[in-house]
Amino acid sequence: MTVSLAPRLAAKRSRDELRALAEEGNALLGNLTDHEATPAEVIRWVAENFSPEAAAVACSMADAALPHLVAQQLPGVDVLFLDTGYHFSETRHTRDEVERSLDVRVVDVLPEQTVAEQDAEFGAKLYERDPGLCCARRKVAPLADALEGYELWFTGVRRDEAPTRTNTPLVTFDERNGLVKVNPVAAWSFDDLLAYANLHRVPVNLLVFNGFPSIGCAPCTKPVAEGEDPRSGRWAGLSKTECGLHA
Repeated sequence: MTVSLAPRLAAKRSRDELRALAEEGNALLGNLTDHEATPAEVIRWVAENFSPEAAAVACSMADAALPHLVAQQLPGVDVLFLDTGYHFSETRHTRDEVERSLDVRVVDVLPEQTVAEQDAEFGAKLYERDPGLCCARRKVAPLADALEGYELWFTGVRRDEAPTRTNTPLVTFDERNGLVKVNPVAAWSFDDLLAYANLHRVPVNLLVFNGFPSIGCAPCTKPVAEGEDPRSGRWAGLSKTECGLHA
């Protein structure tokens, strides 16, 4: 089921107000008395400073650990699924399980064009010839449009995923999209994530157990050998390492 992306907020705070909140949150959560904040503590800070309608969770549907974590303190939170038109069937199944089993509202974020319409304008398999443009049209632009209705978004970015993510903060201000960006599980490992999912029996994409620790669109995602960078299966053989959502 596709849910309308109509903004749910009656009034959104200004960029300056949200930037100040992000700076305050990162300073507080990164410097607790004896530890960096846990995911639950990060989400508690969000719940104390934002309404549930002001927040959204971006989820690739590799697993539902992050939506489950957030929903414990922000029940009914929106979970944004970028429906690119190129997903594995296992990913779509996980999306449906998240909608069925968690206290969240799954929002299917659609590109401006269908795959057929994009093929007609740019030629078939744009992802092979210009993966950056394909991601920009099917992921980055649709997400930017969707985020306009929120003050804050949660991501599942982890520092151990790739060298480009080593310095990921818990809270930052997303200058491009004009809202607060929160990375509650930044300090988690892949094993931490799976342990949480197992403990709480939340949906996990079956591909995760078959060599896919990071899952994107089917044409651009390959299995990863043991010991390799978790994201090395994304755009394998190309210099591209990010889709642009977290630039």
